[in-house]
Amino acid sequence: MKISTLCVASLSLVASSSAFSGSITKNVAVPGLQNGMDYCKLGTSDLEVSKVCMGTMTFGQQNTIEEGVEQLNLAFDNYGVNFIDTAELYPVPGKPETQGDTDRTVAAFMKNRKRDDVILATKVAGYSDRMTWMPRKEPDQPTCLSKEQILYSVDQSLKRLETDHIDLLQLHWPDRYTGGLFGQPDFTPTQLREDTVPFEETLEALQQVIDEGKVRYVGVSNETPFGVCSLVELAKNNPDKYPKIVSTQNSYSLVVRKDFEAGLAEACYHHQVGLLPYSPLAGGSLTGKYNDKDSLPETCRYKMFPGFMDRYYGSQNEAAVNAYGKIAKDKGMTPAQLALAWCFHREHVASTIIGATAIPQLKEDIEAYDIKLDEETLSEITKVYKQYTDPTKFA
Repeated sequence: MKISTLCVASLSLVASSSAFSGSITKNVAVPGLQNGMDYCKLGTSDLEVSKVCMGTMTFGQQNTIEEGVEQLNLAFDNYGVNFIDTAELYPVPGKPETQGDTDRTVAAFMKNRKRDDVILATKVAGYSDRMTWMPRKEPDQPTCLSKEQILYSVDQSLKRLETDHIDLLQLHWPDRYTGGLFGQPDFTPTQLREDTVPFEETLEALQQVIDEGKVRYVGVSNETPFGVCSLVELAKNNPDKYPKIVSTQNSYSLVVRKDFEAGLAEACYHHQVGLLPYSPLAGGSLTGKYNDKDSLPETCRYKMFPGFMDRYYGSQNEAAVNAYGKIAKDKGMTPAQLALAWCFHREHVASTIIGATAIPQLKEDIEAYDIKLDEETLSEITKVYKQYTDPTKFA
């Protein structure tokens, strides 16, 4: 299997002046936040993004297009959120009859906005032999990160979004087998595929869409230290041929910390790659509203996406959620406020991706940005983390 000629052991670190992407560049007063909205530069790009990013994966499935536009208007006008994340796969769960409706929701919102006032991020699907229904130049193919599929995907995204450029194009998940993806427990070499698209081909496609003016910057999602370092080093050694990734979008929350903090944080720091956490509420489990699984409504994500959400049902995760919930109660805040305030203000976080299915949820989520956790609260969180370090991977 050819992935790259690089060896991670040979990676050189950038200058000692490196810093986590996420340092605040400005603060703007907004109606909905007492302390205003902060903005930062994403990685090594000139994209100045709000520290809160609007996730959109429910738009077109759990939310109508009209409801999605209402959420985006509120986030932009009342809270200064200028950063929107979508994907060609959305809404979730991905299926042919709704694919692209999230992009169409974003396009409807953008009709009354100046293009330069909004930073649009989208994602191209990685390898999947189950999504042969995804629109591609050649039908009935597994999705992958080949040059042909990336070029086609970008053109289709631009049409759905009704725009002439994408600010941040991300690889939704790796083309190669990585292990540990979406709750998988470990890395098993026997699952490596011979047909994995080389990093070089993927980067060549990304450089082409940048050169054509269709994309400004590129990033990754659900990546590992090996992937981030390999992609960065290829760009570093071939600056006229390959673009540098500026961000990685990975699951990150009070109950999903170790994957990032135990290795990827170091890579992102030295290579100035910004972290865009998704699922900061761990699929909603950190709100505490799913504790009674016997009375869950059919419209909740635990019922809608049972396979994907199973990892949050384990006894260790439930115990961790209850422990964090007790801290929140003792501090006079909701469990969601505690989880989001913690994530929003982590040093290595550039912008946190939030998602809601109702306006009251959205308000609570964004307004948690006003909360700064004190040292006592952070110490209590650390105690729980030491007891439940990786709770979603253990039953």
